[in-house]
Amino acid sequence: MSTSAPVLVGLHPLSIEEVVAVARHHAPVEVTAEARAAVAASRARIDALADDPHPHYGVSTGFGALATTFITPDRRLQLQASLIRSHAAGTGAEVEEEVVRALQLLRLRTLASGHTGVRPEVVDTYAAMLNARITPIVREYGSLGCSGDLAPLSHVALAAMGEGRVRVDGVEQDSADALRAAGIEPIVLREKEGLALVNGTDGMLGMLSLALADLEDLFDTADLAAAMSVESQLGTARVFDPDLMALRPQLGQAASAARMSAILADSPIVASHAGPEDGRVQDAYSLRCSPQVHGAGRDTAAHARLIADRELASVVDNPILTGDGRLESSGNFHGAPVAYVLDFLAIAVADLASISERRTDRALDVARNRDLPPFLAHEVGVDSGLMIAQYAAAGIVSELKRLAVPASVDSIPSSAMQEDHVSMGWSAARKLRRAIDGLGRVLAVELITGSRALDLRAPLQPGAATGAARDLVRTSVAGPGPDHFVSPDIEAVTTMVQDGSFARIVREHTTTI
Repeated sequence: MSTSAPVLVGLHPLSIEEVVAVARHHAPVEVTAEARAAVAASRARIDALADDPHPHYGVSTGFGALATTFITPDRRLQLQASLIRSHAAGTGAEVEEEVVRALQLLRLRTLASGHTGVRPEVVDTYAAMLNARITPIVREYGSLGCSGDLAPLSHVALAAMGEGRVRVDGVEQDSADALRAAGIEPIVLREKEGLALVNGTDGMLGMLSLALADLEDLFDTADLAAAMSVESQLGTARVFDPDLMALRPQLGQAASAARMSAILADSPIVASHAGPEDGRVQDAYSLRCSPQVHGAGRDTAAHARLIADRELASVVDNPILTGDGRLESSGNFHGAPVAYVLDFLAIAVADLASISERRTDRALDVARNRDLPPFLAHEVGVDSGLMIAQYAAAGIVSELKRLAVPASVDSIPSSAMQEDHVSMGWSAARKLRRAIDGLGRVLAVELITGSRALDLRAPLQPGAATGAARDLVRTSVAGPGPDHFVSPDIEAVTTMVQDGSFARIVREHTTTI
């Protein structure tokens, strides 16, 4: 079990950092006493509505297109269980554990808000499952992102009922067995609770939160990789000067330029050709405009974080209990706000990878790399050097362009035209996760290429930050020499990119920014 401080789940919003702590690092959760009191009070209101002879959606009626069908009291437990069983209709590959844990946590937060009408024991069960690391098996396909992530959330609810399959520390087993071993009683759902467990943007929001955490590292890593390319290709750092950036006050651009300037400030390689005798008027766009592209991505992520923070402060259910005790239907479960920024981020990720691949290609082209050997090969003609590593990066970039096509404009009607416009936010989130993985691999190829190019500039030495990055690459990848098996090199450096190792180098060497 995690020894991290518990994340408190209550009437306050969660932060992105708290979502990541629980989802990725298995931090425990603790429901506050204030939240449990609010949950109990809201349940009393639902119990009163259940006794009302007039129908109330989700309490004494069917769902979706069957919202006008009155359900008698003796059939309502079956109604709630049937909702979960029928909606747990996901198919395809299993969704990653961290995504499911984020989904569980965010649904727990809404349940603990006191606006959904569930009983306190439902809240306690969701918290206990997270703390016991019981992760329901959720499938890739099934959510249209309207009425929330219905199928994924239903798989989680099914597991809480003691049905379906789960994983505990990676081992697949029946939910009933996992709950029993953890001392957790399966939930028997009562009025309104089935709906409360499945109406939400929790899946797409969880993936957005994880993506934003990953992108913090990837933007810094991209700045480092770009600086390494500028340095090793004998480019100039003057274009990143603060006075030039101030003429175009884009915040992200200034941030990336400041990092690249700081990284290159002490570089003997840059200093070696800093005078007017250098002869070149301008560097290529992929070098000169790196802060502009990286910065646009940073600004996109800042907007996405604004939307994520608002959604993390939201209570998403339908129907929902208002502060004055009314049970009202609304459309707050529609995933459009989250879906749009997920798509926007996929565009930024694709372009970030695209400019990185162009920098790599320049380093390998003898006509453009300032006197380095073709493909940085050891024995030209016999060795191919990093030729095909660039092919791999180019192939990924091509896929990222396809993944940048927005999902959120691709509505498809469902539920007998009752749900006739959907967000496709889950699909937008799934493709963004794949895009972020691809970006990490493209940056890994650039870091490998830049490291070899720096070595080939000897006896000139790189700056402290780029030198540290080169040394980190060298812990897993051999320096210049005859051709060898390249794939393990890319995988090893990709792991370093993804675990934040290169981003930490940037932060260590740019502490004043």
